[in-house]
Amino acid sequence: NIILEYTRLLFIVIYSYLESFVKLFLPLSRKSVAGDIVLITGSGHGIGRRTALEFAKHQSILVLWDINQKGVEETADECKILGATAHAFVVDCSNRNDIYRCAEKVKQDIGDVDILINNAGVIFGREFLELQDHQIEKTFSVNMLAHFWTAKSFLPAMMKNNRGHIVTVASVAGQVAVPYLVDYCASKSGVIGFHESLTSELKELGKDGVKTSCLCPVFVNTGFVQNPSTRVWPVLETEDVVKCLMEGILTNKKMIIVPSSVKYSLILNHFLPERVIAALTQMQDIQFSTPYRHDKKED
Repeated sequence: NIILEYTRLLFIVIYSYLESFVKLFLPLSRKSVAGDIVLITGSGHGIGRRTALEFAKHQSILVLWDINQKGVEETADECKILGATAHAFVVDCSNRNDIYRCAEKVKQDIGDVDILINNAGVIFGREFLELQDHQIEKTFSVNMLAHFWTAKSFLPAMMKNNRGHIVTVASVAGQVAVPYLVDYCASKSGVIGFHESLTSELKELGKDGVKTSCLCPVFVNTGFVQNPSTRVWPVLETEDVVKCLMEGILTNKKMIIVPSSVKYSLILNHFLPERVIAALTQMQDIQFSTPYRHDKKED
C-alpha cells in the first residue's frame, strides 16, 4: 500500500532528524585502528603523507603506495620515527596491472588490508580543447579507475570478515562545475558515484561491518595546483583537511565535506535556477595555476 509506505517514510525522516539532533549533545564513539593494516595510495606527499603520519600516531601498520620513490620512502621513514611499522611501494596507479601485482605482494607479505584509502590523483588544469587524449586518459586512470582496481583487490577479504573500511578521496569539484578542470571534475564526480553506489551495494549484501567514507574538500594548499584562490571558499591547509578526514574515518562518517559549510551551497545548487548558479560561479572567481596554465592575474 503506497500510503502506508509514505507514512513509514515520514516516520523514518522524523526519527532520523531527531536522532541527529540528540547526537549533537553526545560524544562520538571512535574505533581503534591500532594494529590495522592501512594502505594509502598517493602517500608520497600532501594529504596522503599527512594521513599516513596520523595513522602512525595510532600505531597502525602502514602500506604506502606512490609513483614517487623518494617521496614514499620519506613518508615511510617519518612513520617509523613515530614508532609505526611502514612499508613503501613504488606503484603506478594509472596502470591496472601494476596495481594488481603490488596488491598481491601486499596480501602475501603483509596481510589483508583493513583500511584502504584511495588518495592518488592527478590534475592538468587546461582548457578542455587543449587537453591531450593521453592526459584525459591519465586523469581517469588515476583519479577514478584505480579505485576500482584497488577495491577489487582488497574488498573480498573485507567482505569475508565483514570488517574493513574503504575511503574515497574525492573533491567538492566532483559536485560543482569548475572552469578549466573539466576532466578533473568529471573524474571526481565519478568516484563520488563509486563511493555512493558501493556503499549502497554493501548494505544490500548485508556487509554492514565494511564501512565507507568519502572526502570532499575545496582547494587544499598541497602544491597540487599553485596559487589557488576563491572569493567565497577558503583555501585549506593539509593539516586541517586530514584532521577532518581522520575524525570521519574513526567515527565511520560516510560523507566528509570540508569545510562543512560548503554542503549548504551544494544543496542550493539543486534548487537554484541555472542563471543564478552561473552567476555564483562567476562570483567565486576561482584562480589557480599549473605547469600548463597560468591564472588570469598572471596573464
